[in-house]
Amino acid sequence: MTPKKSTKQASNIIKVAGIQMASSPSISANLIEAERLIHLAADEGAQIIVLPEYFCLMGKHETDKVKAREEEGSGPVQRFLSKMAKKHKIILIGGTVPLVSSSPNKVRNSCLVYDEKGKQIARYDKIHLFGLDLGAEHYHEENTIEPGNQVVVVETPYGKIGLSTCYDLRFPELYRAMGEVDIIVVPSAFTETTGKAHWETLVRARAIENLCYVIAPAQGGYHRSGRETHGNSMIVDPWGVILDRLPRGSGIVTAGVNTHYEDSLRKSLPALKHKTIKAI
Repeated sequence: MTPKKSTKQASNIIKVAGIQMASSPSISANLIEAERLIHLAADEGAQIIVLPEYFCLMGKHETDKVKAREEEGSGPVQRFLSKMAKKHKIILIGGTVPLVSSSPNKVRNSCLVYDEKGKQIARYDKIHLFGLDLGAEHYHEENTIEPGNQVVVVETPYGKIGLSTCYDLRFPELYRAMGEVDIIVVPSAFTETTGKAHWETLVRARAIENLCYVIAPAQGGYHRSGRETHGNSMIVDPWGVILDRLPRGSGIVTAGVNTHYEDSLRKSLPALKHKTIKAI
């Protein structure tokens, strides 16, 4: 399909929000909390709202998400996202939702985008799967997640949005493959260990090198599995300036995306046009 030309709203200022949660093993409880925070962000005028990775479920066991997986286009989590987008007339980016994969023992960790009418307009399946063996911490997402293989950029009335998830943040070639986008989203659940060391640096780097806004909503707190997530959800501008940040707990971060400012930076520092090595 040939992509349509991006159309941005006339004001050139887009209000965006990222939602931070400390999700539990209860999908129903998580959806209630997500609804509260979406309502709060919409009341502040957010036109694009992004939920964190695993917003609907942070289980006691890694296999819990396999039991909760949904067929694309059906299921309580997808119905919830569609309803919220339509109710608030927003672009809603549903962090990640566990969807059916080709393996009965795995899921696709899918970032879903809904328009103001509640229609799903894009899906990105997480490509890079987190693995860590450090002291007492051991994570192996490949045991329960089937990776995606498609770079996804979605056209919206507010410009081009590049989709990514958590561990993808460490792979700059993914973002180069997106081309020139207006906003990058990175719904995440960084561990406290890796987040404390690298989260802010990586988020700001992706904004600076791509000269675009980054919305990075995260899990932030303690979970029933014993995992601690770093939080520090943030929105960063194309110059690497953190516009809003939430260190811990449930809440929202908000900011205005100024497309005139973004365009002026790209004219003043046309680094994206100076690339001589193509993304592989």
